[in-house]
Amino acid sequence: MAEAPAAAATTLLPGLPDEILVWEILVRLDPKSILRSRAVRRDWRCATTNHRFLQAHHARQPALPILSSDGYRNILTFDHRAAAASQLHTVARLALSQPFKLEASCDGLLILSKHEMAGSRPGLGPRALLTVCNPVTRQHASLTRTLKDFNILGMYPHRPTGKYRLLLQGTSFMDSSSDRTGWYVLELGSYEAPRYIGCSKAKLQSAIFHAPVWVRDSLHWYPVCYTPVDGETAFFQLESKLVIVFDTIAESFRQIRAPLAPRTNYSCIFEMDNMLGIYSCDKAQKIVDIWVLHNYESEVWELKYRVDLTIAEIWGKFEGLNGDGDVLLLVRFGQSENWLFYVDTDGKLVASFQDLYVGEVGNKKRQILLLPDLQVAPDFWKTLEHYW
Repeated sequence: MAEAPAAAATTLLPGLPDEILVWEILVRLDPKSILRSRAVRRDWRCATTNHRFLQAHHARQPALPILSSDGYRNILTFDHRAAAASQLHTVARLALSQPFKLEASCDGLLILSKHEMAGSRPGLGPRALLTVCNPVTRQHASLTRTLKDFNILGMYPHRPTGKYRLLLQGTSFMDSSSDRTGWYVLELGSYEAPRYIGCSKAKLQSAIFHAPVWVRDSLHWYPVCYTPVDGETAFFQLESKLVIVFDTIAESFRQIRAPLAPRTNYSCIFEMDNMLGIYSCDKAQKIVDIWVLHNYESEVWELKYRVDLTIAEIWGKFEGLNGDGDVLLLVRFGQSENWLFYVDTDGKLVASFQDLYVGEVGNKKRQILLLPDLQVAPDFWKTLEHYW
């Protein structure tokens, strides 16, 4: 008879089976509530920090666009499902004397850089400070090495090893004694030099790689080249009209066909419901075509939407779709006012937000990365130097 009370005493919540509490209740809570629940009991903390729970909880979290404000010091997410007053949510406030740049994001981890010395080179400056942080758990650590002469193309989980890695584009400059042209991989927290995995084609060396899209354990880009036209910088898509794919398991590159959008259109790639999509805007910036790759294996694209943007004199860039197919459009008025417009597929303005910024490449490029909330296992941080 003494065994029954002892068994009851070991449950996380009296009168409720652990299986229901953990896998039907706790796993459905938002990350902030999970963190607070760990202070209730030590058993609750153990139940919500094991690898199986973290993976299950992460799988339920939405991927949200990242934005910034206040001179790049506030990191926010945009959630179209929330009430109007709560669609913009601050996930981190950085107490920095200088602006930061959001370099990459994966599984809720952010790679931030802070430049102590400005420069005109497209890669990271020689004194750029790189930090990896998890805004949900407020954990952060500086990376063990600088990345001089490298551009960060993306971050990804390498499933065979369970480690996070950076995909880098090596660059070569006249003031550099080394030629690092090509693709490299660097494991976060590693003291080793970036590992060379191949050389890029000549056309891709001068292409601009925007934020990648994650689908089927692969990173995807729709590269853009910039060229001077009549004294101004114009963009054009690569003649090959191909999507560049990086398989994060094999760590190798391949290509798939892109839709037949006009070469003069401005186009970029996005993800919706684990499918690839490509946005294409005409030169007049009035008509937006949304292409979707329904069948990944056959590489056949379908024109899903054609949106007429009736708002005059809007200069900007498409940034993604929500589950209903509505459009998120980042725009600029003049040289100083930055807005996020939320537009439905009929071209009607649903909501707008002012004074937001997400970074620039060249003159016009705006970059959005995805932030799925994840409470990363503590073992990850132990591999990093200077843990705070």
